[in-house]
Amino acid sequence: MLFGTSSALKPLMEKKVIIVAGATASGKSALGLEIAERTNGVIINCDSMQIYKELPIVTAQPQPEEMAGIEHRLYGALPGSTACSVGLWRELAIKEIELVFSQSKQPIILGGTGFYIRALMEGLSKIPDVPKDVRQEATERYDERGPDGLVADIAVVSPDTAAQLRQNDRQRIIRAWEVYLATGKGLSEWQKENPPEVTEGYSFQSVLLSPDRAELYQRCDQRFAMMAQNGAIEEVETLVALGLDPSLPVLRAIGVPEIRGFIEGTMEFDQMVAMAQQSTRRYAKRQLTWLRNQMEFEIILQNKDQFKNLVLSI
Repeated sequence: MLFGTSSALKPLMEKKVIIVAGATASGKSALGLEIAERTNGVIINCDSMQIYKELPIVTAQPQPEEMAGIEHRLYGALPGSTACSVGLWRELAIKEIELVFSQSKQPIILGGTGFYIRALMEGLSKIPDVPKDVRQEATERYDERGPDGLVADIAVVSPDTAAQLRQNDRQRIIRAWEVYLATGKGLSEWQKENPPEVTEGYSFQSVLLSPDRAELYQRCDQRFAMMAQNGAIEEVETLVALGLDPSLPVLRAIGVPEIRGFIEGTMEFDQMVAMAQQSTRRYAKRQLTWLRNQMEFEIILQNKDQFKNLVLSI
């Protein structure tokens, strides 16, 4: 078993990092707190949108009263004017992990951005930075061709790269095309020539929270309905007023385009809520599909109460 009393100190000696993953609204924050309480843990954010400080409500960042006295790091850590990449997050996360170990505490990586989690566990290949205009061109190409069309384009120039792509992984498909546009080589070629720099000295214990799909979708709907009534609209108004580059990730956070539509008068309130709820459900589905298909977890739970039973059974 993973988290018994007798093993609580063992991760500290081995530099063992606990991973708690799940889709939005799956209940992983509550599970993270359960684990942190039993392991003297510090929670480190691994959500690509919760890292931005301008959207604590829309991205469902834990509020002080929800943290139960547990330290939370990398929430609201960057301004929306900064485009957080997987490489930047990994660098920030490793610094926090080392700091937590230096304090004789247990680092717990918590979030739903699977690509970030995998990069932490498996490392990243060194690939040259892609100019902003090339990234925009790749995004426009994806929107024009769709996932099937763009994967077909990638297969022409880099069959090995295309073979590694899944049609539901928008981010990675765009990444593959932008790398080819910028460098003339496919991702797979870069990865072969530049093996990932795996972080030495860590081992990982991984948990996936995977609730019933109908229950998850109901939570998604309830969460956004509450957001819309409790400050999300005002939050997006403040964000829009900053006049940020429209290509920045923070402006594409789930719910932001729909709320903007309401603010600008292109949709009614009820329509905005319904469309944002649909976007949230689709996002949760993509997250779970990615996590299940792209990673292997030591423990998969349907709800956090199963974790309680797991601990009590040790």
